[in-house]
Amino acid sequence: MGLGDKISNKAEESLGKAKEALGGATDDEQMEAEGKADQTSANVKQAGENVKDAWKDASK
Repeated sequence: MGLGDKISNKAEESLGKAKEALGGATDDEQMEAEGKADQTSANVKQAGENVKDAWKDASK
């Protein structure tokens, strides 16, 4: 996995955490849900990249 992908996924996860916290602090359920969705999306992308890395390592 490229460094850019790692940074992008981490940034998306961090933004999701911030949105979730802000939504919880302001009682904005929609923002809180969006934050959770952003985190889930980032985690799924990261898992896919980990599978690719494992496949590449196994192919060597």
